[in-house]
Amino acid sequence: MEKILLKVDEDNINKRLDLFISEKLEGKSRSYVQGLIEDEKVVVNEKIKKSNYKLKLEDVINIEVPQPRELEIEAEDIPLDIVYEDSDVIIVNKDKDMVVHPAPGNYNGTLVNALLYHCKDLSGINGVARPGIVHRIDKDTSGILVIAKNDNAHNRLAEQFKDHSITRTYYALVEGVIKTDSGIIDAPIGRHPVERIKMAVVKNGKHAVTHYEVIERFKGYTLVKCNLETGRTHQIRVHMSHIGHPLLGDEVYGFKKQKFKLQGQALHAKDLGFIHPTKGEYVEFSSQLPQYFEKLLDNLRNISKI
Repeated sequence: MEKILLKVDEDNINKRLDLFISEKLEGKSRSYVQGLIEDEKVVVNEKIKKSNYKLKLEDVINIEVPQPRELEIEAEDIPLDIVYEDSDVIIVNKDKDMVVHPAPGNYNGTLVNALLYHCKDLSGINGVARPGIVHRIDKDTSGILVIAKNDNAHNRLAEQFKDHSITRTYYALVEGVIKTDSGIIDAPIGRHPVERIKMAVVKNGKHAVTHYEVIERFKGYTLVKCNLETGRTHQIRVHMSHIGHPLLGDEVYGFKKQKFKLQGQALHAKDLGFIHPTKGEYVEFSSQLPQYFEKLLDNLRNISKI
């Protein structure tokens, strides 16, 4: 058990307790801090306070941080759709419904569990729970991911993601008919001010730019190709919802009810391009739309083609 003592200065008066602590504890998320507060591991002036407590000057905060539980991630014989592999990288076409790496509630059946069975050499930069994972896509998003097999490859790929020099193309089926053939959504993204598990377009969010192009129009729906200039959490889902065209099946940023009864958003990471970490040349990989997505498009073409 690690014990931490914090004292509130003038710069943090009226700040929420959970926000203040998450800013001070490096590597700990706000939700993690809220869990500590709920478990009464945080006391302010020797009293238990709630997460939304507004700090006062010279408040004394005592925190007990439990030792992290050692994770034992098991290798599992789960089929993988491997698009390409060499001594530095593995390119995988991830299935819809597969979580990328273990986390509370999902310690098995993840892409990492499958990768550990397939390959013993993965970069260790992100620790035991996320070996080789340079970037992620949501559980319900299918498509192309690059995995690093060594630390050098990981660092070189991570730098390209940081510089936004990676080519990333997604196909999304959205609600409504988009009238313009293409457009650019330049709107900052950050945590939703009220629903903290969601992202949103907010004034003080991080710079985020999405380019979209209409591929096909249907009655009530549009198939679009989206290119990411930046890579914010849920960027396409947030941006398309922001312009009034949420992704079909997206119950977080779109409509709760939809006639196709999809489990999760209709979004596929189709193309991924980058400078190979050791060869130094540009490479690009593509994947086909998953069967459910193609079937959905065929149904729309048969019943509601414009």
